[in-house]
Amino acid sequence: MEQTGIALEGTRAAKGFPCVRPPSGREDTQKRAPITSYTQPKLAALMRELGQPAFRAKQIFRWLHGKQARTFEEMTDQPKALIAALRERFVIERPEIARRQVSRDGTIKYLLRLADGSAIETVWMRYSYGNTVCVSTQVGCRMGCRFCASTQGGRVRDMTAGEIAGEIYTAARDTGERVSHIVLMGIGEPLDNFDNVMDFLSIISSPDGANIGMRNISLSTCGLVPGIEKLARRHLGLTLSVSLHAPTNEQRSAMMPINDA
Repeated sequence: MEQTGIALEGTRAAKGFPCVRPPSGREDTQKRAPITSYTQPKLAALMRELGQPAFRAKQIFRWLHGKQARTFEEMTDQPKALIAALRERFVIERPEIARRQVSRDGTIKYLLRLADGSAIETVWMRYSYGNTVCVSTQVGCRMGCRFCASTQGGRVRDMTAGEIAGEIYTAARDTGERVSHIVLMGIGEPLDNFDNVMDFLSIISSPDGANIGMRNISLSTCGLVPGIEKLARRHLGLTLSVSLHAPTNEQRSAMMPINDA
């Protein structure tokens, strides 16, 4: 497997890519809010707050998630005063590629660095029907599954909706290819980060953004029953996968603490 990229400070020695915490003593530079995590309704509310016409929300959403702008200056159809106001209050989140591994079949495994120095894994997979990206939803995980390296350091923090979407945009930018399918099966338990994951699904499936339909999205859970029930009430039309990992209830309990929760 070919490897490219740079090593991150604080990386634990482990097979594959570890979950990386922010370097010790490093200040969190994200004092501004991540505008990439705003759904269209939230952007509409923001535009009202700023005294802007409603249509600006759709325009800005298209810049962020359709054209995947990396700076506010790229939004050339927006008033300079609005751009200045947005730059003062918000940041555009885009993960950076710290390392990549490429297998013979074209699968690409990324170690992505987030703005606060944390790092997560994302995987690009090529199939006959299109390209699938496997995304992480948390930095670390607190589910405690015995077989999973992601939980060894516990949960560091939840990822924002914009960071999760940024995994897809960064991988698509790197490959130059379109993403057709998404699986939420990377680091973290998606239903343990419920609200941010729901915002991500709203953003990524919007016709004004990446426009990836819910039927092309699979969400995998270790079995958070309250989260499954909340998800069911949303009637989203995505595929729900439950990770069993054992043929009997006793064996599953030995490997997955959530089984006895």
